[in-house]
Amino acid sequence: MRDFRNIESGVVERFGGERELERKLTKPRAPRTLKKIPDSEWLSSASRAVFQAGFNWTVVRNKWPRIEEIFHGFDLHYCSFMPDDELENVMKQDGMIRHWAKTKSIRDNATFFLELSRAHGGLGNYFAGWKAADYADNLRYLRNGGSRLGGRTGQVFLRRMGVDTLIFSADMVQALVREGVVQKTPSSKKDWSALQQAVATWQEQSGRSLNEISQILAFSTG
Repeated sequence: MRDFRNIESGVVERFGGERELERKLTKPRAPRTLKKIPDSEWLSSASRAVFQAGFNWTVVRNKWPRIEEIFHGFDLHYCSFMPDDELENVMKQDGMIRHWAKTKSIRDNATFFLELSRAHGGLGNYFAGWKAADYADNLRYLRNGGSRLGGRTGQVFLRRMGVDTLIFSADMVQALVREGVVQKTPSSKKDWSALQQAVATWQEQSGRSLNEISQILAFSTG
């Protein structure tokens, strides 16, 4: 595994300078900003990421204002107490994307998020408290506690909300394999442990966020 500064130098050269690279990088929001995000916005974003998985992203994005209306602005209390028959009726409404498992995930994630919100005084407080050193554990907790929030779906949701996160794109995983960190997309405890150690080392070497490390690794394979 190379020093991250060596990996980054190749990307800087490819883009023609540090300024050009910085323009392409998205960075996480500050914790104080995350704390101000309403609970309903977290559920809406998570739900949109779930619906976009395997679907046309533009179609889902265009339909989303109507879907937010159908689910009362993704109020956690309202969504968490929707019975099956109400969810079935929801799927019959104009503008709704008719997919039972994804529709049901809205209720399941509302219940999960409501518990987190109560425990931490708001979802923003919970996600703002995530530490890079606990990234693997936090991501597994989101996957196991939520519904359909594993893999890239959960990572896309977190990145959109401004939480510091990796995204296992094909290019990023290719870079991890090239650097000898893993042999495939991390799935086992051994893989996640190796990833966590590598990322901690790269952060110490570069001072970069998970967002930036993820993107620079992906750029390095082009």
